[in-house]
Parts: sequence; C-alpha cells; structure tokens
Amino acid sequence: MRRICLTLPTNRPCAATIAAVGAEAAYAAAHFGTEVRLLVLDSCSAAVYAEHAAAVRNLPAAPGVTVHHLDEGRQADFLRRVTEGTGYAEPALLRELLLPEALSYGACTDRAFLLAAALGCESVHRRDSDSRYQTVDGSPVFPVHQELMSLGERAGDAAAHVTRTALPAEHSGRRVALVGSSFIGAPSVDLGDMPSTAPEIHHEVVGLWAPAHWSPRRKRELVRESFLGAGTRPFERDDSLLTLVDPMRVDMCNVSFHGVHERVPLPPARDTIGSDYFLLHLVRHAGLPGVLHNRNIVNYHTTERRTDQGFLAYQRRFAKFLLSMLYFHSLYEAMAGAGDALLDGDGQVRGSAVAALARRSTALDQRENIQRLDTLEAAYHRLGGRYAVFADRLGAEREQLLEEARSDIADFALLTEVWEDLMTAARRTPVTAEPEVSRR
Repeated sequence: MRRICLTLPTNRPCAATIAAVGAEAAYAAAHFGTEVRLLVLDSCSAAVYAEHAAAVRNLPAAPGVTVHHLDEGRQADFLRRVTEGTGYAEPALLRELLLPEALSYGACTDRAFLLAAALGCESVHRRDSDSRYQTVDGSPVFPVHQELMSLGERAGDAAAHVTRTALPAEHSGRRVALVGSSFIGAPSVDLGDMPSTAPEIHHEVVGLWAPAHWSPRRKRELVRESFLGAGTRPFERDDSLLTLVDPMRVDMCNVSFHGVHERVPLPPARDTIGSDYFLLHLVRHAGLPGVLHNRNIVNYHTTERRTDQGFLAYQRRFAKFLLSMLYFHSLYEAMAGAGDALLDGDGQVRGSAVAALARRSTALDQRENIQRLDTLEAAYHRLGGRYAVFADRLGAEREQLLEEARSDIADFALLTEVWEDLMTAARRTPVTAEPEVSRR
C-alpha cells in the first residue's frame, strides 16, 4: 500500500489546524486507499505542546491514518541516532544544522523529510500552521486530492489525471516530482500597510529581492506579483496543469514532493524567510515534471508579528531573505544552465552537483549585498516609527548579517554533501528509541 507523510511543522498554537490537517489525512486514506503518517513537528512551549497533544488525542479515529506528534526533545533524539549512523566525523554539526536554536523554515522541513524516510513514506506533503483550507458547500478543499492523483507517476501517465498539459514531450518519461498550489488571503510576506501608505518605498524595498542586473521594468513586474499568491479568487472547480512548474506559483504551505527531497535538502538558513523554497527552483531547472493545481490554501497573519518584538524579529528575517538572494539567484542561474546535467542516469537529481554549485556561490563578491543593506536602511529611515528603529539595528548588525547570509549557503552546501547518507541512515532508524504511542 502506498504510504505518504502529511506533515505540519509548527512553533505557534494551532490546535484548530491540527484538527483540519487530521481531516485531510483521513480524506486521503478514505478516498485513495493510502496509508497516511500524519507528522506534527512541534517546537512550541510545554504548555502549547500539551494543547496540541490534546488536539491529537481528539482526532477521530481514521482507518489508515497514524499520527506522530514529536516535541523537539524527541526530534533531537531521532537526529542524534541518525547523524551518528552516517559515520560523518562531526555528527553534532549536522544536528545543529537540522535543529538549530534559531528559527529555520528549511531545517524544520528537512527534519520532516528524514522522519518521512524513517516512516517508510514515499512522498512528503507539507502544510503550515498559519493557514486554513477553503470550503465549498461546507466541505474542505483538500490539496491532497490533487497531489495523490499525479505525484510520483510517470508524467506521460499523469497527463490523464490533469486538466491541461504544457510539458515538453522529452520530459514525459520522467516522474512527477512536485504537485503544488498557492494561497489566497494575506500576502505571504507581511509588510503591514507599507504597500498602501508608502507605495514608492514598498516598490524599492520589494525590488531588492530581484537580481541586481534586472531592468527597472522587470523589477516592477516582480514587485507587482510578489508575495500575493493566487490572489483572492475562491475555489470553484478543479483545474490542474502538468508542466515545468513556475516556483512563483507554489507556496510551501501547499506542496508535495516525490524523490527530489531524498536527494537534496532545503537550505537550513537561520532566522530568515524564503529559505524553504529552493526545491521548487531545483525541480523546474532540472526538468522534472510537476503539477500546478488550484486548491489554494487560505493564508493569514498571526498577531505576534504586530508586537514590537515580533515586528523587529520578522523584519530581520526579511532582511536576511533579501541578502540570501545574492546566492540563490546565482544558484538558480547555474542550475538553469546545467539543466539535464543535474540528473543522473535514472533521472534523479544529483545532490553532488547541487552541492558543488552552492559551494561555489559562497565566494561571490558581497558588494551587491552591501548595496541592498544601504537601500533598505535608507528606506526604513524614511518610513519612520518602528521601521526606523529597525533601520538603526540594521546599521549596527551589517557585518553580522552579511556573514550570516554567506555562511547559510556554506551550511547548505555541507548538508547537501551528506544528505543522501543522512537519508540512508534515517531509513534504518526508528522514529523513537522506545515504542511510540501513536493515534490511529
């Protein structure tokens, strides 16, 4: 029987989301005859973890669904046994990359990838705690429906299960590596009221994530569609496209992977946003088929970002996202140039090729990033208020931020170099050292 991992990483209270994702797991098992491992990776405080544990206990029993709810202690124990099983000389370094003290969107999903391997799952389906499902006539619109129609299938066969096809014929023999969609609702990057109150500054700031050499016209087009997902139009009926998926059309709250996540991890960058989108670009540039569908999830912003502390922390993550683009754009360009050379003879991504490109990018001149910081600091000073407070902090942390952005890519190169060994070790490692109590 096909076994999948439906995962919800969280560092915030989300009992309602656990219930909703539990319903999606039950739907997948009932409608597709699939064995579902629902994996909740919980980085919350003990009190919130207890609330989540109660939500897990309250999930209705569903044939074919097993729930694994792991706090950071159990995640750390699993990683200790996996990293020591690789034979790598510095297993503690690998554990620090996979479970850092700081927030890391890439690392939390990498843990899900390894745990999915330990659970014997062939695919990973990720959701986020700050989103919810659309409904039609009171019924949730579950993305897993589209994901299980095509994911892992030979593209030529998957064509029978989609609405439209725009895939070059030479790729029809390859497996569908990605099925995903986007979101409606609040923008994925929270810049508050900046777009409406200071549109010129908003354009200047958001334009910083474009490659520096782009023309003003291309930057305007990027800003116009940045972080908006699928807009506001609600779901009416299914529409799906078999293609080389545009990364701009998929969000990591609504994505599934087959195969590629076992070859290359996500960048484990600390305290940044956007680091978990790398595989979307890799799938496209390697010529791996994907399906883009319209079962968009509803995104919303949590109130924590509205506090002074939350605002400053989020803006720092946004600044690091902008700085990471120096390296990622270089990687994307190199991967686009490599094309089929990124694949081995079996049509699978060669992690060593990606690691080499990432390692090479660490030597890039940082002058472009210095300009980014200059522009961002000046723009935020003009905005005033809390933005000006952050601009002062930005000025004081310039050298640290520049070095963090570079070292994040070096960490990614290292993790990619050992990723297949980690995957091999994970497949033979029990999720818990002692018998696990799971909700079925």
